Formats: sequence, C-alpha cells, structure tokens
Amino acid sequence: MEFLVIILICIIFLIILLKIFEVNLKKIKEMTNIKELDDIVSNYPENIEICKQYLKKLKNENVKIEEQPNSDATIYVAISNKICIGNLKKSYTRIQTIAHECLHSIQDKKILLFNFVFSNIYLIYFVITFIIACFGKLPYQMTFLAVLTILSLIYYTVRMYLENDAMIKARYLAKEYMIEKNISTKEEIDSVINQYDILNNIGIKCVHYQLLLNVFIKIILFSLVCFFR
Repeated sequence: MEFLVIILICIIFLIILLKIFEVNLKKIKEMTNIKELDDIVSNYPENIEICKQYLKKLKNENVKIEEQPNSDATIYVAISNKICIGNLKKSYTRIQTIAHECLHSIQDKKILLFNFVFSNIYLIYFVITFIIACFGKLPYQMTFLAVLTILSLIYYTVRMYLENDAMIKARYLAKEYMIEKNISTKEEIDSVINQYDILNNIGIKCVHYQLLLNVFIKIILFSLVCFFR
C-alpha cells in the first residue's frame, strides 16, 4: 500500500509542477526558429569558429570540438573534454547554445567528473534493482527505494547546479561576444538578446521540470514493480 501512496504523490506533484512551470515544449520549439533573428545570426562565423572564439575568450583552448549535423543535441562531454555541436546552423539560438556548452567546459572539474561518474552509478543502480524487483527477488524493497530517492536527490542537485550556472551566464557571454564582433547593429543585438531572455524564461523552467520528471519516473517505475510483486 505504501508504494501506491508514493506513486500517487509523485504523479500529483508532477501534474502540479507541470501547471506551475507552464512547460510547453511545442512553444519552445516554435521560438527557436524566428526568421528575422535567424537572418541576423546567419552573418556570424560558422559554429566551430564561434566555439573556438568563445574558448579562447574563456582561456580554455584545449577543448576538442566536433560538429554533428545529424544530431539535435549540443553537449559538452566532461570525460573526453569535448564539445559536440548539433544541427544549429540555421537557428539564432546557436550563439547562446554554444556559449552554454563552452561555459560547461570551464566549470569545476571535480564537479563535472563527479556528475559524469555519479550519473552512471545512479542509472546502473536503478537498472539492476529494477530488474531484480521485476523477478520478485529484491528484499527490503522500501530500503532500496529510499536509497534510490537519495541518489535521485544528489543527481538532481548536482546536475541543476551545473545547468543553472551555464544557462544564466550564457546569455551575458553571448551578448558580449556579439558586441565585440561588431557585425550587427545595437538594435539587432538587443532584439536577439531580448528573445534569448524570453526563451530562457521558459527554457530554464522546462529543464528543471524535465530533470525532475526523469527522477520521478524512476521512482514511479520502481514503486510500481514493488507494488505488483
């Protein structure tokens, strides 16, 4: 019965937070393609060149850069010290997105490596205990759920610190870069940055919710298996 209560609490809070944060992925996707702003940013260098210029500015030029046009994701991989740039070429968001990943590359290495290692341990723990629970061979189920919850909190806290830090600073780094390049007029730069502010206001809440959703889904799935077994 206690597992059912946990499932219901998780679902209720996910619904409440969904309404409070006003998560709307469709709206975010629509906001990443605005032709007027896309045209302004198209005058800037290629993505890899922008990335190199950011890294030089941040005094961290030892980062490897790779462009992956067939991927939608742009990420910094701490373990290999590499930035993978996805399909951003036509979007005005590329200047801020690349800034975001470059900022990840200068964050505290201990925290970055801890996040990478701990994320994998967290995932392995969930998969192993979930499979064992599916076969009805997991003793002290509530204890294992408590451990999963604690691991989830640690994962969420570390990941959100890294993401918040990069998301907040990226907007300012992008603006500074655009001013220094002197390619666009002040009005054009302001229009791009103002849209970044609007996008960030929605996007940051969305990132928070998605990470929390990731955590809650694991707890719900684990609780469901324990409830029925």
